[in-house]
Amino acid sequence: MKMIGLSLGLCVAAASFGAEEVKPAAKAAYENSFEKAETDKVPDDMMVLDGAWAVKAEGGNKFLELPGAPLDTFGVLFGPAEKENLAVAARAFGTSKGRRQPVFGVGLGGVGGYRLLVAPGKRAVELWKGDDIVASAPVTWESGGWTMLKLQLRKAKDGEWTVEGKAWKEGAAEPAAWQISHAEKVEPASGRASVWGSPLSGTPIRFDDLKVAAVK
Repeated sequence: MKMIGLSLGLCVAAASFGAEEVKPAAKAAYENSFEKAETDKVPDDMMVLDGAWAVKAEGGNKFLELPGAPLDTFGVLFGPAEKENLAVAARAFGTSKGRRQPVFGVGLGGVGGYRLLVAPGKRAVELWKGDDIVASAPVTWESGGWTMLKLQLRKAKDGEWTVEGKAWKEGAAEPAAWQISHAEKVEPASGRASVWGSPLSGTPIRFDDLKVAAVK
């Protein structure tokens, strides 16, 4: 898998993030449920890096969809450009086909920033920085169901940042603790939040309820 020049392996109100560690501002910096978006297009406030992304509708719900082909890695940027104290949340949908399974997730810090990717084939949720996996944790994924995703990057102290992420099945209780926590000594670069998809199963990947908010 390649990720816009990188190897493939690869928003948010206080009530939405909920977990004690996340303390978002009262108002989300960015929020999009796509309910007011025009179908077969991408909202003007989003930047497509690659891929035939488009808003689609099914069962009275609208979402951002990445088609099942070609088999590559594709992303979309949204929200404000920040380097720290920001969190992104979304829910994602994918299906398996035979032994093939998709890879999908959310990111912070633009193209070269951090990505929290669910890799069902590895039964893991992974934190990527560029071409490197810097942390991972086991995860249970269900084909044909929605997965909740949260990723945050905050300044812990001078010269140190903490990147935290979690993923869980929609409808289940949100994990009280972060599944992934990574200490970073290199100052992050400013960049926008993102969603990423690799349709390795040949079936579409969907994202909905994108949210970005400040955290402390």
